[in-house]
Amino acid sequence: MHNRLKRAAWNVCWLLLYRTSPRPLHAWRILLLRAFGAKMGPYCRFYPGSKVWAPWNLTCADRVAAGDGADIYNPAMIEFGSRAIVSQGAYVCGATHDFDDPDFPLIAYRMKIGAYAWICARACVGPGVNLGEGAVLGLGSVAARDLDAWGVYAGAPAVKLKERNRTVFLNIEDATEAFIESVPR
Repeated sequence: MHNRLKRAAWNVCWLLLYRTSPRPLHAWRILLLRAFGAKMGPYCRFYPGSKVWAPWNLTCADRVAAGDGADIYNPAMIEFGSRAIVSQGAYVCGATHDFDDPDFPLIAYRMKIGAYAWICARACVGPGVNLGEGAVLGLGSVAARDLDAWGVYAGAPAVKLKERNRTVFLNIEDATEAFIESVPR
C-alpha cells in the first residue's frame, strides 16, 4: 500500500509539475526527482517528456541525460554511469512477469547502464540487461542480453557490430581531471 501511495504522489507530481515544465528547466526536474528519492549527480538533463516510474529506485552519476519520450521503468534500482544517455523514445525495462506462475507475479531486476553508454532513439533494453561502459544500442534495437563495454550493437535482438573508439572519451576524462586539479581550492 505504501508503494502505491508513493507512486500515486509521484504520478501527480510528474503530471502537474514535471511534464509541464519548460524544456530548459533541467534543474527543476532534477529537484523533483530528488524530492522523490532519486540520487542525481551534477549536470543531469532530464527532458519534460521523459518518464521515470520510481524515482526512489534511480541513481545517476554526473551528466546523465534522458530525452523526451524516454521511459525508465524501474521497480528495482537502475544505476546510470557518468554521461550515460537515454535518447528520445527509448525504453529501459526493469521488470517482467513470471509467465509460468498462474498468479503472474512481477519479477524486478537491478540494472546498470555504464558510463558513456548510449541507448539510441526507440531502442529497448530488456529486463535485467546491463550495458557496459561506452556501449551503444542502436536506433530501434532490442537488447535481450548484456552488452559489452565499448561495443556498438544493433538489431532485434541486438548483435555486436563493432567496437567504439574510446580514445576520445579517455581524453575527455584526462582533460576534466586536469581542469579540476588546476582550480584553486
